[in-house]
Order: sequence, then C-alpha cells, then structure tokens
Amino acid sequence: MSSTLLIVGLVSIFGALALAIVTFATMTSERQQVGRSLAQIRALHATPSAVRHELNRPFAERVVGPAMGRLTQLGRRFTATEQVARIRHRLEMAGNPPRWDVDRVIALKMLGVGLGFVIGVALPFVLGAGVLPIIGFAIAFTTVGYFTPNMVVYQMGYNRREMMRRELPDALDLLTISVEAGLAFDAALSQVARNTTGPVADEFFRVLQEMQIGLGRSEAMRALGERSDLPELRSFVTAMVQAEAFGIPIAQVLRVQSREMRTKRTQRAEELAQKVPVKILFPLIFCILPALFVVILGPAAIQIYQSFSGRL
Repeated sequence: MSSTLLIVGLVSIFGALALAIVTFATMTSERQQVGRSLAQIRALHATPSAVRHELNRPFAERVVGPAMGRLTQLGRRFTATEQVARIRHRLEMAGNPPRWDVDRVIALKMLGVGLGFVIGVALPFVLGAGVLPIIGFAIAFTTVGYFTPNMVVYQMGYNRREMMRRELPDALDLLTISVEAGLAFDAALSQVARNTTGPVADEFFRVLQEMQIGLGRSEAMRALGERSDLPELRSFVTAMVQAEAFGIPIAQVLRVQSREMRTKRTQRAEELAQKVPVKILFPLIFCILPALFVVILGPAAIQIYQSFSGRL
C-alpha cells in the first residue's frame, strides 16, 4: 500500500513538473511570435519609400507584367521574323485592337503552350489513361494552345472586315454627296470620318492623319488598301489612285463606285438568301424530322403494338 502511494506521488510530481514546463514553453513561444510580428510591422514601417511604393502597385503590374515579359522573350527565340511580320499584318487587318500587339500575341502563344501541355497531361492521367493517350493529348492540347492566339486575332480581323463590308456602301454614298456638294476630296473624307462610326471611319481618319504628316494622297490610299483584304475597299482605292493619276473627275469615279457597291451588297444579300435552304437541310433531316416522326407516328405505333399484343 505504501509503495503504491509512493509511485502515485512520484507520478503526480513528474506530471506537475511536465505541465509547468509545457506551460512555460507555450507562453515563451507566444511571446516570441508576438515579438516577431511586432518586428515585422516595425520593419514594414521602416521600409524605404521606394519598396513601399513597389508593394502598393497593382498585382498585374508587379507580377503579371514581368511574367508576360519573360514569356515574350522566350517566344521571340522560337519565332521567326516572317511569322512576326505575319502577326503584325493580322493585327493591322484587325484594326490594332487596344492592348494587343506582337509581343502580347507571342506571350499568349507561349502561355497557351504551357497551359495546353499541363491540361493535356493532367486530363488523361486523372481519367486513368495509358502513356500513349497522355502523349497524344499533350501534343494536341499544346498545338491548340499555340495556335489559339492566332485564331483569336484572325477572328477579330474577320469580324472587322465584315463590318467594313456592310458600312462601305453607305460611307461611299456620303462621300459622293459631299464631293458633289462642292467639298474637296480631303474635306469630304474628313466629313465622312466625323459623321460615321466603325472601322471605315477609323480607316478614313488614319488616311487623313497620314496625309497631314506629309504622305501623299496616293500613298495614303495605297496604304489603306494594303491594311485590308476586303476586295471592295481595294477596288475603291485602286479607282481613286487611277483617277488622281489620269486626272479623272473624282465625283464621277465616286458615283460609279457607290453604284457598284450598292449592286454588290444586293447581290451578296441574294446569295446569302439562296444559301439558306442548303444550310437548313441538315438540321431539318437530323433534328426536326426525327422529332416530328416521333410525335406523329409514336401514338400510332403504340396503338398498333397494343392491338397485336391483345390478339396474341
């Protein structure tokens, strides 16, 4: 009995000592953590103004911008000069969208390669595919990621070209009226650019700016034709350059061009209307007719089945 009490007493003493040590260590650790936090706050307040200004900058400027710069440097190493010129020409046809330039496209291509490779490897791996599917998906997604910025720029250029195709006849009508009213060609071009909106007005503004900095009218008009692959606009540019070269009255040329533009717009509308039956054929066969047959023939088929099953 005495030995049991002795053991219990010793265990109690050691337990009390251990509890006291743990409590003291915890209090010391908390004090050290508080001290470190206060030291960090003092260091932050004591930081030079340049470092504080750097930390106060937006996340996009501190992280995203330098990362895109590194991706651009990496992409420049693997991008040929001809491809850079091709990207620049595509951006010209797209109207040089805000915040889009050659470096941004190259950086996005490199980013697409990295994301495509990661997705192409992770997706089949999660699905439990083998080595060959992983390699195939990685190659496919990497290729798609590399060419996605090019497709985006091409789509922007295509949308802008279609807008110019719709707006050009009206702009030429207004230009013809202005010239026939007695305005010079440059003044009529400025009048059209101020009173209209869209890509055609932007291109006319650019022509006027190039003429103001000393470029000749013919050179500015040729540059307008080179910036776009729209046949109607190039035809207009060619006619205006030839009219200035041979001394043909501009009002007469504009009247002919305006009439041709309206005729082409009518023909294009008729062409699109004639394509509608062909385009609607496949949705009609594969989507509308099956549902129509189910609605019409479904009840009849059920009644026939019930009649035959009742006789049997």
